[in-house]
Amino acid sequence: MTVQAQAQEGEIPGKPTAASRTTLSHIMTGNDTNLLGTVHGGVIMKLVDDAAGAVAGRHSEGPAVTASMDEMVFLEPVRVGDLVHVKAQVNWTGRSSMEVGVRVLAERWNESTPATQVGSAYLVFAAVDAEGKPRAVPPVVPETERDKRRYQEAQIRRTHRLARRRAIKELRDRRAAEGIDD
Repeated sequence: MTVQAQAQEGEIPGKPTAASRTTLSHIMTGNDTNLLGTVHGGVIMKLVDDAAGAVAGRHSEGPAVTASMDEMVFLEPVRVGDLVHVKAQVNWTGRSSMEVGVRVLAERWNESTPATQVGSAYLVFAAVDAEGKPRAVPPVVPETERDKRRYQEAQIRRTHRLARRRAIKELRDRRAAEGIDD
């Protein structure tokens, strides 16, 4: 039975965090560089979105689209010849949305030193049906203490996203009512 059929019957069973967790690895080449000779941030952002999209699609058992990217942080530059690992997992789920947490690690392709964290991001995906309308997703079931912490932190980020959206809308509505903005 599909997730959507279970949603129509009223209850979708939860899925453990590990069920959709994934790692995407890619070696960085000269085609990935910016004018400074390091890997372009946009290349890393695409890898982040690709990995997060795979996780969201796996968790929701169907198409999911990027709704937002929060807190993309670049901690260290990535160089040509680095093997980049993008690790992603669902941290939190709503009715049709999912927050996916992503860690970006890099290591030299020809060295046996441990990978270093070079970035992180949080993305929100919405599961959609064939017509592009939101569809229900299974709840995520945090398994470890780390998963539980990520779930709780994701709820805080969601609260902040919604409050920010609401405050901006109220400001725009007020300015429009005053005839300040068009």
